[in-house]
Amino acid sequence: MSKKDKIVIATGGTGGHIFPALSLSEYLNTNFDIEFFSDKRGIKYFNNTENIRLIDTGSIFQKNIFKVIVNLNKIFFSVINSFFYLKKNRPKIVFGMGGYSSFPVCVASYFLKIPVIIYEPNLVIGKANKILLPIVKKIFIASKNISGIQSKYKNKIFVSGYFLRKEIFQIEKIYKEKNNPDLTLLIMGGSQSAEVFGEKIPEIIVECYKRKIKFKIFQQCLDKQIKKIEEIYKKNNINFKLFTFSDKLSDHYRTSDLAITRSGASSIAELLNTRIPFIAIPLPTSAENHQYKNALEFENNGYCFLLNEKTIIPKLFEILEDLNKNRDKLLLLKNKMREHSDKDSLDKVVNFIEKFLNEKN
Repeated sequence: MSKKDKIVIATGGTGGHIFPALSLSEYLNTNFDIEFFSDKRGIKYFNNTENIRLIDTGSIFQKNIFKVIVNLNKIFFSVINSFFYLKKNRPKIVFGMGGYSSFPVCVASYFLKIPVIIYEPNLVIGKANKILLPIVKKIFIASKNISGIQSKYKNKIFVSGYFLRKEIFQIEKIYKEKNNPDLTLLIMGGSQSAEVFGEKIPEIIVECYKRKIKFKIFQQCLDKQIKKIEEIYKKNNINFKLFTFSDKLSDHYRTSDLAITRSGASSIAELLNTRIPFIAIPLPTSAENHQYKNALEFENNGYCFLLNEKTIIPKLFEILEDLNKNRDKLLLLKNKMREHSDKDSLDKVVNFIEKFLNEKN
């Protein structure tokens, strides 16, 4: 394959879409020139913005009819703009990573007869990907237990596993002495830095300390929450470090014994592959309730505990108290996690692409 061949990756602007897109690019950029399409939200995730084209679009799945009309117009013009770019540059493949800003690029590609492949990491297919199913060549999925794909499209399914950064599989865990009394607890709210975690979890951590249950805390929070949380933890002599959203969680993964997290696919897949048992608290407003379905699948596989946001207090305290006392339960979860690996997932994708392009030529 020529190094001059181009592949376009079209992605939504949230971390759940961007991180798999960057992971895919990491594996493809040796043999291909990669061009990204995303919306304004996605820019902050890229170190180099020279190969990113902005898509101005929005969701049509809204109650406000005026916004629906505006976004339909945006989608129409985004399809036209994408069409002329793709016609000029003729990529070998267009990857759609989900999210409404991937949709116009994939549609334009179809009209130009450029092969379209989409990726769905969640346990229920997203709306944009579902609409695109009739026109795509393949849909890469993370789990065979995905729902929402009609039987007539089953022949398009390729079970790849989760798209994760190479760095995740190179992490060397720092193991503690067995007599170390304090567990390290990582609290992460995903790319949106769950505000409710910063509001409720410190209260639970303080209660733990009052009952002689001590953790070393690494907590992700919003900028506006830092001062308040710092005051709470310092007042109660809690061992902590706060940080805002970052895609470089590797240092925390190395040392963490347990995590509390939202259940976006990328976040929980990283925890699974770094063997960190976790308590999943799904975002209740996630589209198609996909975060709950992600977490339920992981709980059924023995990787995590599932907790409803409405019951954070007092249920989270009960779980933390139990795990601190019965640490063999954490060991059982880690052992289950060792049975799963996504290390070869993107190698499968690269091999598929090579075979697909060779057959096409």
